[in-house]
Amino acid sequence: MTQSRSRTARSAVLAGVGIAALALTGCVDDNRTSNPDSEQGAGGAECPVEVNEDVETAVRIAYQPIPNGDLIVRDHGWLESCLPNADITWSKFASGGEVIQAFGSGSVDLGLVGSSPATKAVSPPVSVDMQVIWIHDVIGDAESLVVQEGAGESLADLEGKKVAVPFASTAHYSLLAALEREGMTATDLDLINLSPDAMLAAWERQEIDAAWVWAPTLPVLVETGTIILSAKDTAEAGAPTFDLAGATTEFVETNPEFMQVWTAVQNEAVTMIKDDPEAAAASIAVQLGISPEEVTAQLGGYTYLDAAEQAGDDYFGGQLAQDLINTADFLVTQDEIDEVNTAEAYEAAIYRDSIDQVAGQ
Repeated sequence: MTQSRSRTARSAVLAGVGIAALALTGCVDDNRTSNPDSEQGAGGAECPVEVNEDVETAVRIAYQPIPNGDLIVRDHGWLESCLPNADITWSKFASGGEVIQAFGSGSVDLGLVGSSPATKAVSPPVSVDMQVIWIHDVIGDAESLVVQEGAGESLADLEGKKVAVPFASTAHYSLLAALEREGMTATDLDLINLSPDAMLAAWERQEIDAAWVWAPTLPVLVETGTIILSAKDTAEAGAPTFDLAGATTEFVETNPEFMQVWTAVQNEAVTMIKDDPEAAAASIAVQLGISPEEVTAQLGGYTYLDAAEQAGDDYFGGQLAQDLINTADFLVTQDEIDEVNTAEAYEAAIYRDSIDQVAGQ
């Protein structure tokens, strides 16, 4: 994550992250080097799973500029080629909290959220009727707390200083967990709610002393700052975080065939990351507007799970619902939610049918 970034690459990141919700249907050709947000594609790569021409649903998908299989699926146009009669729209969002708001307003059907936003979504007072459908990644060093030069070397050094984080995000949860471990609270810091793209300008103007954030913003900040903590540290202390995919319960229940194909192509993307990381990095690089080498460095900050792994007891087979409950317990102590929902509510928010089907193939 400490690799230098050229002015051209930095401009590409700033442009890519700054577009909060740009819709794109289809994909672009192979051997691309530009961010496709400004391109319109009509076709896609060959479908890697069984094509289903019977699915004619319209789906609005929220994605984020995070290096995982979701960007591979989008880049190759696998959903479009595997579901040729479906109406698929992709829209970019800067954080899971924004995606949850889109669920609530009825403007998105399915999308990437973090474990903290997902927990808030199914807890009072938000109580969005949604379900967790996939784990895009388990977050490690990819989400970290980076400090300005001279701002400090520990959380204690940041007392009273301006620390930026996207509220209701996994990064926010990790920061709060780290504070609790150090015997501190959020009031010990001057916490500022900033989206990742907004952090870039605030950082360069030195309006903030530190930020807990993810790629592609994190590598830019690291050029002049220093990482002092990461989500890997908080996970080892008992507070793991994930990039989850969620969908409204209504969409899941009315579109089981779409859900199976969606899950199958996500599984193919994880397989590519594991078995052909160079091809995966090249694909993700186009979506992020950075080099494959930079993507390769970022991929090491996450753990990627295929359907068979996700179906096991550690995740959809049992522990994932408990992880949401543990997150809710902590969010209550931080006044992030009013109360913990019932165990049945968190268990009901876990949709495993499609994962079980794909894992059993």
